[in-house]
Amino acid sequence: MARKPYRAVARIDPQALADFRAGLRRRYSDEQILTALRASAERLGRSPTMKEFGADPEAGMHPQTVIEHFGTWNAAKRAAGLMPRRFATREELVGQLRKLGEELGRTPTAQDIRGRRGTMPSASLYWHTFGSLSTALREAGFDVAVGEERLERALDQGAALARRLGHLPKFVEWQEARRADPSLLTEWQVYRLFEARRGAWATFQYLVRERLVDEGATVAHDGTLELSSPSAN
Repeated sequence: MARKPYRAVARIDPQALADFRAGLRRRYSDEQILTALRASAERLGRSPTMKEFGADPEAGMHPQTVIEHFGTWNAAKRAAGLMPRRFATREELVGQLRKLGEELGRTPTAQDIRGRRGTMPSASLYWHTFGSLSTALREAGFDVAVGEERLERALDQGAALARRLGHLPKFVEWQEARRADPSLLTEWQVYRLFEARRGAWATFQYLVRERLVDEGATVAHDGTLELSSPSAN
């Protein structure tokens, strides 16, 4: 007859179990675990999920060990200076922007945020939470110039149009989209964001591509999109 698991569980001495768990925790110091988390994030280029950390052959420990020390996975990542890739609160997002601004001595940009993957929430999380990076920056107490706000709006609209088209929008396609949707900036308003210089539209397409990549899309050399679903935390 097969043994019923609950009988074995019922016979466990609570103190013995507590001592056993304490022994496991003593195998690693908190600082060793935090160092392992930071090193894994450096190898991945982003804040690791439990699955990614567990699959990292150089991590040297199981994610459950991390949780035993810090209570939750996200608590451990925060202690390591790594932002959870999901479930960050609005207050945490604003706080991270202020901290970055103090470090830089100026208003942070999307490029600044992308350059700190793993230690900062993704730029796309700011866009999804606040509607635009400009709104998030204002809530964090930064002054955002009118030109920067308009560029942010243009990139939001460009990314949305690219997703509908399946490729980066061309100048003529933007004209057509604007006729159908008057809320879009005109093609010339977009053009003037880049001082109407030669290659202005290609520069805009490049920035739209960067926005899409940050939001999880893959953009081929010819501008076509391959959309991917967001990864779990």
